[in-house]
Amino acid sequence: MAFYLSFKEIWHSKGRYLLIAMIVALITTLVLFIAALSEGLGSGNREYLEKLNGELVVFQENVDLSIGASRIGRSKLNAIRRVEGVADAGQVANSSVSVVVAGRDPIDVSLFGVEPGRPGEPPAFEGRNLGRARANEVVIDERLVRLTGLAVGDTLTVRSIQGTNEEFYDLAIVGTTDGRAYFIQPGIFVPYLTFEKVKPQGENEQGGNGEYVSNIVAVKLVDPAQIDVMAEQLETLVGGIEAVDRKTAYEAAPGYSAQMSTLSTQRYFTFLIGVLVVGGFFQIQTLQKVAQVGMLKAIGASNRTVALSAIAQIVTLNALGVALGTAGSLALSLTFPPAVPITFTGDAVASAVIALMVIGPLGGLVSVFLLLRVEPLVALGLAQ
Repeated sequence: MAFYLSFKEIWHSKGRYLLIAMIVALITTLVLFIAALSEGLGSGNREYLEKLNGELVVFQENVDLSIGASRIGRSKLNAIRRVEGVADAGQVANSSVSVVVAGRDPIDVSLFGVEPGRPGEPPAFEGRNLGRARANEVVIDERLVRLTGLAVGDTLTVRSIQGTNEEFYDLAIVGTTDGRAYFIQPGIFVPYLTFEKVKPQGENEQGGNGEYVSNIVAVKLVDPAQIDVMAEQLETLVGGIEAVDRKTAYEAAPGYSAQMSTLSTQRYFTFLIGVLVVGGFFQIQTLQKVAQVGMLKAIGASNRTVALSAIAQIVTLNALGVALGTAGSLALSLTFPPAVPITFTGDAVASAVIALMVIGPLGGLVSVFLLLRVEPLVALGLAQ
C-alpha cells in the first residue's frame, strides 16, 4: 500500500516531481565534475611520481622535497647504489620545454632526463624503451599522444631556451607510455646526456661536464616492505640526502595539498547543498498535503505506511536525479578537449554516486518526521 500511494502521487504530479529530480541531477553533475576536476588536477601533478618504478625518492637534504631545488650528483648516486638492500637506482632530472607541432601553438611539456634501463625510466607500452645515453630519441606519454596525434616513428621537435636564443631539437619517438604528467604537463623522457643538451639553460651554464647532476634519484629496493628502514639507512649511510616514499614526494609538490583540500571542501559543500535542497522541497510538499495525510490516518493508514510512502518517494526521485545527472555528466565529458584536466575514474564516480544516493533520504528525514506527527482530527480541522 505504501509504495502504491507513493508512486500514485508521483504520477499525479509528474511535473512537480520531475523538477526536483532535475535539481538533483544538476547537483549530481556539479559533484561529479568537481570530483573529476580534482582527480584530473591531482593526477596531472602526481602521475610521474605516483607511477615511478621505485619505492623511494631521494632528494637533496634541506630543500623541502622540492624537485626543482634538489641537486644530486653522480657520486651520491654511486653511494646510494652501494647501500645494502638497494636493488637499483637511477638519476632523474626535470625541466620544462615546448613541443612544436605544425598547425597549432607550442605545447608545454615536462622534460625528464633518465638513465636507460634504470628506475625512473617509464615502461614503453608501444615501441621500445630508450637506448644509449647520448641517443637523440624520446619516449612520450599518452597525454601528448592525444594532444598531438604523434606516434612511434615520428619526429618530435623540442623548443628550448639556450641563453637568450631559442633552439630546436629533433628527437625520434621510439616509444609511448601511459600518462606520466607532472605539473599538469605531459611528460617526455630522454636519455640523461641528451637531457643535458636539450634542457633550457643560461649563457654561463655548461652541460655534459662529466658530473651529471640530477634533481632526484629513484631507488628500487630488494625488499619493498622495508621501505621505512631503508629510507633511514640511506640518509644515515650516504648523508646529505632525504629519502621518502612516492606519496610523500608528490604531496610535497608546491600547491598540491592546498589544491586538493580546496576541491574537497567544494565537494563537501555541494553535498550539504544537496541535503538542504532535497530536504526543503519535501518539507514544503509535506506542509501542502497535511490534510491528505490526516485523511489517510483517519481511514486507518498507519504511521508505518505513511512513513514508507514518503521514504519511497524520496529514494525514487533521488535515484532518478542521480541517474540522469551521472549519465549527462559522462556524456558531456566526451565533448571536452584533451587539454581540459578532467578525469572520471570508476572509484571517484562510484563514491560520489553512493554519497548522493544517501543525501536524499537524509534531506527528507525532516519531512518524514513531520508526517508522523500529523493528527487526523487536527489536520481535518475537526479538533475542538
